Amino acid sequence: MLVKAKILVGYKLDSLDGEIGKVKDFYYDDLHWTIRYLVAETGNWLSERQVLISPFALVGVNKEERNVSIDLVKKQIEKSPSLDSDKPVSRQFEQAYYGYYGYPTYWGGPNSWGPYHSPMRDREQWKESSQSKKGWDMHLRSTGDATGHHIQTLNGEIGHVEDFVIDDETWAIRYIIVDTHNWLPGKKVLVATQWIERVSWDERKVFVNLDRETIKESPDFTDESLLTRDYETRLYKHYDRKGYWVDELVAG
Repeated sequence: MLVKAKILVGYKLDSLDGEIGKVKDFYYDDLHWTIRYLVAETGNWLSERQVLISPFALVGVNKEERNVSIDLVKKQIEKSPSLDSDKPVSRQFEQAYYGYYGYPTYWGGPNSWGPYHSPMRDREQWKESSQSKKGWDMHLRSTGDATGHHIQTLNGEIGHVEDFVIDDETWAIRYIIVDTHNWLPGKKVLVATQWIERVSWDERKVFVNLDRETIKESPDFTDESLLTRDYETRLYKHYDRKGYWVDELVAG
């Protein structure tokens, strides 16, 4: 199911022995455009460090009750590798973190989750076999920090990143929500992450291989819009692109 990142912020994080806090932010990579960690707001508990939860630990998301179920107990989280609140996520930390929990490394295979397509759907497979190979390297980014980046098209800017649309099964970021109010008053659009050429963190810009006029005529997106497959199909048809779900059906 597709859900906006800002909607998930504030959801309770329920471990096997009680609530550990709420969702505060997300760390993602801009190669596979996938959420790698949920950042927990833990209140007074473990307040001196960042508490990161991998999607490998997630059991499910309940939108009605606004919570995320975690397959961990508090003591596991408390004894997990420590990351200071003011420190970025390094590969050294990730190797210690993944080793501690016994998760397969997401950088150790050809798919967005290493040898797997989804940390939740392929749960039984990765629990039976842990594969840890060093592969590509990257820097993790915060969705909060990326909000506000300008969108650079083939022929000029069109607006800025307002939010992200996340698939809560694979934890892929499917779209960025672009607020174009400086160019098209009142209009918001979705841009698929697979159409992004690169991100310049120094310039705070996201470069997309689309032109402004094509984006101008794309299906509108509002806060009330439903992220249905019908809407997605119309969006991809407008851009004459193949939907991401086609490749995933073949791979699955």
